[in-house]
Amino acid sequence: MVLRSSIYILFICILFSCKKEKENSALQNDGLIRQKLYRLEKVGWKSKTQVEKIDDINFTATEVPLEYYLLKDKGNQDLFLIDSLYKENKSERIFEFTFEHEDEEDLLQNEFTTLSYENGVKYMSFTMNDDFYVVTSKNDTIQCSGVNFERNFKIAPYHKIMLFFSGIPENDQIQLIYNDKLFKKGTVKFQFKDTYSEILL
Repeated sequence: MVLRSSIYILFICILFSCKKEKENSALQNDGLIRQKLYRLEKVGWKSKTQVEKIDDINFTATEVPLEYYLLKDKGNQDLFLIDSLYKENKSERIFEFTFEHEDEEDLLQNEFTTLSYENGVKYMSFTMNDDFYVVTSKNDTIQCSGVNFERNFKIAPYHKIMLFFSGIPENDQIQLIYNDKLFKKGTVKFQFKDTYSEILL
């Protein structure tokens, strides 16, 4: 009888101990994720920005860390979801790409393109992804899988698009290539050497 009671008490203690370990582990993981995401927001993710000026136009490419994009899209209420989505999609790359005239002129005016303003907007919204590709360190060429043109309705002095790429090896050094057909400025290259390995989830 005493032996049976002792075994039962031991079993209960082990059960509570395992539950407490799981809770501590979950809290620790949550703390690590929060710390990494906090550093990501505070470190200045736009430090991976490359600018190329051709004539009177600045072409600016900024690699957006996937975790940052997921945080902005999903919010920070469920950090385990962010961590999980990152791990599922870590071969994706996102770039913010802006076009800006040095005198802050609207680049979609007829004097800068061969298209009407309306057709210029359509081109940036639906066709521009054909003008971008990435070259990996192994010289693989990866086409842009999608573009999101952010309309500013002539409020901001620039035009911005988001570029999406799939199937790029994690932590690979890449080069973003833009074949400019809209403004007829030729091929523009942006080299991205460093990765965000120190803040990856």
